[in-house]
Amino acid sequence: MSDQNPPGPDLWTTVDTLTQWLDSTRPVEGREGLLLRVLKLSEEVGEVAEAVIGATGQNPRKGMTHDWDDVQSELCDVVITALVALRTLTPDAREVFAGHLERVRDRSLASPG
Repeated sequence: MSDQNPPGPDLWTTVDTLTQWLDSTRPVEGREGLLLRVLKLSEEVGEVAEAVIGATGQNPRKGMTHDWDDVQSELCDVVITALVALRTLTPDAREVFAGHLERVRDRSLASPG
């Protein structure tokens, strides 16, 4: 396994581009627009739940409607939506996220005692 980053779009450049595109097309501005963008996360998380239920056949009326690739895709949508919401909230999203990730890492991986 390689430690190199896979080829593809730069994460934060893409988040910035998506945020700008959404900002240029959103019908609701200001605080309400921000709140609606954050609420979009709930919709995306619901789609993860739907995919898990469909991948495990937990709805007897529908049966198997999804697979684990669908779950992966929906989880990616959650991550993208969260990063766009964070970028909408602050122009310093990259630094805010990096600092928070570092704190979570340190707190989670700290030796007990």
